[in-house]
Amino acid sequence: MIFKTTTDTSSAIYSDALSIRKTIFIEEQHVDESLEIDELEEFTLHIVGYLNDSPACTARLYKKEDGDIKVQRVAVLKAYRNQGTGHLLMAKIEQIAKTDLQGKRLVLDSQDHAIPFYEKCQFTVQGDGFLDANIPHHFMQKEIDKR
Repeated sequence: MIFKTTTDTSSAIYSDALSIRKTIFIEEQHVDESLEIDELEEFTLHIVGYLNDSPACTARLYKKEDGDIKVQRVAVLKAYRNQGTGHLLMAKIEQIAKTDLQGKRLVLDSQDHAIPFYEKCQFTVQGDGFLDANIPHHFMQKEIDKR
């Protein structure tokens, strides 16, 4: 898997990220496009994983004011699920968060069905659940710099 990143919303990488997100969140999960594509697009780092030159997975990151790295829009196309693709993506996210963004903690809002996946990646659930786009979620976090 080859990972590429961009902050340029006019790039081919960003276009690939959007294509994956539209397939999964808008088409599969019926999330409204106005919620999926938001005002943070230009302020986030977009990551796309390619397998044999085809986009397979994506996520976006941004560094919050408190120094936490917020992980959002994690998505793996159906053809690449249950093959370790998501774990490779999460490992890349952690590497980027530590080295490029100097983050100490990853935080995310997990859809409830994905909690076991994130727990395998050493994230822990924090607090009560909530709805986002009418989908049950929980806040999760992972310490990545224990200095």
